Amino acid sequence: MFSAYYVSFESIEFLRRIRLNRMIDVDFLSSIDLFAEVEQKLLEPIVQKSKVSELQRGDILFSEGDEASDLFIVLDGRVAIANRSFDGRESVVALMESGDLFGEMPLFRPDGRSADARVLENSSVVVIPYEPVKSLYIQHPELLWKIVDLLAERLKVMDVALADSMFLDVTGRTAKRLLELAGDDETFELPVTQEELAGMIGASRERVNKSLASFIKLGWLTQKGEKYVILDRKQLEIRAT
Repeated sequence: MFSAYYVSFESIEFLRRIRLNRMIDVDFLSSIDLFAEVEQKLLEPIVQKSKVSELQRGDILFSEGDEASDLFIVLDGRVAIANRSFDGRESVVALMESGDLFGEMPLFRPDGRSADARVLENSSVVVIPYEPVKSLYIQHPELLWKIVDLLAERLKVMDVALADSMFLDVTGRTAKRLLELAGDDETFELPVTQEELAGMIGASRERVNKSLASFIKLGWLTQKGEKYVILDRKQLEIRAT
């Protein structure tokens, strides 16, 4: 599982302004957890070397094993973080959406990318070079405590993912992922294809489709065109535990 720092709901205005101007500022970086405790004047060198990049569905930001030189923040759109098995099967470990930050791990351990990053729909991302970020932490090592928070959160997420793989079957993992994608909404549209959803669950498309069909047959879920409607959230929650 992959975790990300994200822009808070209060920072939506920053995202809107950046989409319009295609430029970032220190206020925007300050709104991200990773940089929230950094004095704004210290963020100026990072802002000066950052840029906004426009991407198309299917673009590959990076592949597993690539040398790394940048981290990214999604302005709009979606990016899948995925691993591939030796036989080419894909496992989507995270879905990066508006405000999510990713690609920062090689900044602290320069051994190449640990996953692929594939654009799921036309997207805009902020590209931040490692060099000014490294300089910030070299000059102000006390700020590295925020990185400790990041690593602790990653461990927590990995523990949950490991427990799910050990104690939940495919149907249980499907129920849990659907609830995560739906959030508080009863009606929602999958932001990924069924094949990509299967990759996020760690199962074949056929087995995931069978789970979805069982939820519909039980009356917990229904499908209307491209949208799903949760009819019995309680039962899905029970099945997801």
